[in-house]
Amino acid sequence: MRVFSVFNYTLLLFVALLCLFPLWHILAVSFSSSSAAAAGLVTFWPVQFTTKSYEFILAKPEFLRSMAVTLQRLVIGSVINMLLTIIIAYPLSKESKDLKFRTVYAWFFIFTILFGGGLIPAYMTIKYVGLLNSIWALVLPSAVPVFNIILLLNFFRGLPKELEESAFMDGAGYWTVLWRIYVPISLPAMATVGLFTMVGHWNAWFDGLIYMSTPDQYPLASYLQTIIKGIDLTKMTGQDALTMAEVSDRTAKAAQIFVGTLPILLVYPFLQRFFVQGIVLGSVKE
Repeated sequence: MRVFSVFNYTLLLFVALLCLFPLWHILAVSFSSSSAAAAGLVTFWPVQFTTKSYEFILAKPEFLRSMAVTLQRLVIGSVINMLLTIIIAYPLSKESKDLKFRTVYAWFFIFTILFGGGLIPAYMTIKYVGLLNSIWALVLPSAVPVFNIILLLNFFRGLPKELEESAFMDGAGYWTVLWRIYVPISLPAMATVGLFTMVGHWNAWFDGLIYMSTPDQYPLASYLQTIIKGIDLTKMTGQDALTMAEVSDRTAKAAQIFVGTLPILLVYPFLQRFFVQGIVLGSVKE
């Protein structure tokens, strides 16, 4: 038995290191010189340590603007997503006898997962309702995350029905039951859904490219996608030229990836204790 446990721990440690190695390698590349990265000399540790890649990225005013857009999107989008997810998941968690056509409503949302309108109709819709070049173009199209709704409604269905029945006997209504009972005792599921929501908004980049006309309105992920490809050599200052002599496409992209990943890495440890519990409890119904 002890040998089996040692083998399991060793195997899990090995798998964990395999998962961490790509991120660690990217971090090492981002702190290495362009020549060392181009020559493939970087593995676990930076070669010819330098912070020029981060200086090049963080010195740009466009970076700060894109960070502000992303933070605005993160706050507004997360609030809207969580609010709609909760008020949709709660009624759908009821039995058909409590909510007529409950199955029809559920399949209405599931249909949107199986079939989409396409990129061009989505763009034309955003254009004709006047949302182009606004923060709402980044928030409203994904305001109803169906996967999160399914996860949360399954969690709600697993809660004891006696809680709701006793609240009704005391004169509470559905809104009171939802916000005073269901939401407070559903922190694991809420943390899981909230993490999915934040990661989705933070990493989204394609909608920024198609719904925003100028790079000044790009969220961070969209800006980081174009920062290297968008360099105009004719407008570079002498300092930019000196920086680019020490920064390659590979090192700059590595720095971009790490900068874009770091906030989520900082948030995840605080939600980790809820994450697995929320996934497990929300995935099955007893």
